[in-house]
Amino acid sequence: WLKKFVRKHYSVSDCYFRSKIFKMTIKVQPKAKALIFDLDGTLIESKWDIAQSVNLTLAELGLPERPIEEIFGFVGDGVKRLLRLAVGEGNQTKFEEALKVFRGHYLEHCLDRTSFYSGIEPMLQHFSHKDKVIATNKSIEYTRVILNGLGPQHFLYMVGGDNGFGLKPEPGMLLHIMEKVGAPKERTILVGDSTNDINGGHNAGIRVCAVGYGMGNREKMAACQPDWFIEKPEQLMEIFI
Repeated sequence: WLKKFVRKHYSVSDCYFRSKIFKMTIKVQPKAKALIFDLDGTLIESKWDIAQSVNLTLAELGLPERPIEEIFGFVGDGVKRLLRLAVGEGNQTKFEEALKVFRGHYLEHCLDRTSFYSGIEPMLQHFSHKDKVIATNKSIEYTRVILNGLGPQHFLYMVGGDNGFGLKPEPGMLLHIMEKVGAPKERTILVGDSTNDINGGHNAGIRVCAVGYGMGNREKMAACQPDWFIEKPEQLMEIFI
């Protein structure tokens, strides 16, 4: 039964069965039906345009601008948390206005410097036969504008942080995606650059591949125990079939 299971679910390049002591060494590539990707820090380098739009917003509101590196650390939990942190605890009365002002600036500047990371497009083309989906805490409005500018043809579906399914690490958007595309948990992989991604995938019962080239803290990601950890997008092609 084990041989049949392996042949059905995996591409086996090297398999040795030792019947006497029941030891087996298998080199396998997991079969993935759906690849779910985080957006910022996973597929796209977007931090510069986000930071610029935040500081333009703060300047327009008469608030002090923040260091670029500090703003980078605010990214990952959705636009509301980004701007709450940016305006500061003593200026929360300006939060609602900041949301409106930021929207204008970011829609104008979200493609100034934002692009796919090197290696992303060849990887997406390699997996053209897979269901590829976006699951991001970013607003769906910004997500659509950016992907329409960079390459929407790669993706079957996308879910944003304001689509009503919660934010990662909550599992809601991931469970919704699997139901939407008809992908079983055991054949769904989440690829992301943050602890929110890794914990979200675990909460949804799916395996997670963390990326080391994005904005996430490497030590914190490693502590969350992703199933794989890659340093460049092309490595995904070596792991999955």
